[in-house]
Amino acid sequence: MTEIVSLEALTGRIAPGQSLAIPVATAGVSMAATAALIDAGITRLKLICVPTSGMQADLLIGAGAVASIETSAVSLGEAGGAPRFNAAVRAGSFALSDSICPAILAGLLAAQKGVPFMPIAGIIGSDLLKVRPDWKVIDSPVGGDKVVVVPAITPDVALFHAPEADRAGNIRIGRHRELAAIAYAAKSTLVTVERIVERDLLATEDSAAGVLPSLYVDAVAVAERGAWPLPLWDEYESDGAEIARYAAMARTEEGFRAYLSAFLTRRKEVA
Repeated sequence: MTEIVSLEALTGRIAPGQSLAIPVATAGVSMAATAALIDAGITRLKLICVPTSGMQADLLIGAGAVASIETSAVSLGEAGGAPRFNAAVRAGSFALSDSICPAILAGLLAAQKGVPFMPIAGIIGSDLLKVRPDWKVIDSPVGGDKVVVVPAITPDVALFHAPEADRAGNIRIGRHRELAAIAYAAKSTLVTVERIVERDLLATEDSAAGVLPSLYVDAVAVAERGAWPLPLWDEYESDGAEIARYAAMARTEEGFRAYLSAFLTRRKEVA
């Protein structure tokens, strides 16, 4: 049964060394949980970006919380490159598994289906195959061209933010079905939300169509404006000025530390 817990209790379920699946910046990123993890001193996380990340990954990397990352990209979008990610790559501070969006999604699908791998097309001949020995080129078992198979991706924890949950732990994810894909593949799913609603989100066909059932959710915590400064669908837009400020400050280690301290303080004040 899904538990409704405090933010600190929710992030306390994420242990050092675990693999953590996080969504793309526009899909519902739990920046509140990210701040709580950093504040608690989490280390050795194995980030799985589904399929890319931005400020969330950059903060965790800059805070020294990441041991490895699998991603298609880490970028701040219009604010430019992710400075702490870029610096860490140059320094070799973590293990980087370069990927593409279809491969990450296919790996999650394999885990969801309980199979060891999933075939994908379109990357035979790519230099990526030289740096991903875990991706294998095989003859198609049903004839035709060769295919690439990618291993299943089974995150220890999926973490994201959504507008609302009901008392049973059902989560409204709307059209963001990638959040369901992460939850289906992960061993545990933790969600922060803007609010808990009293109505049953599965009560009608119309509402249930955009809901992740509580069967796939281990714990929920309320975190108002929990995605800020990133956007949350129709709830609030991204804070472009804040992201640009981060991008400028995080170009240096000293600037990053100053930004991080203020960011953690602000998140505590919101909580």
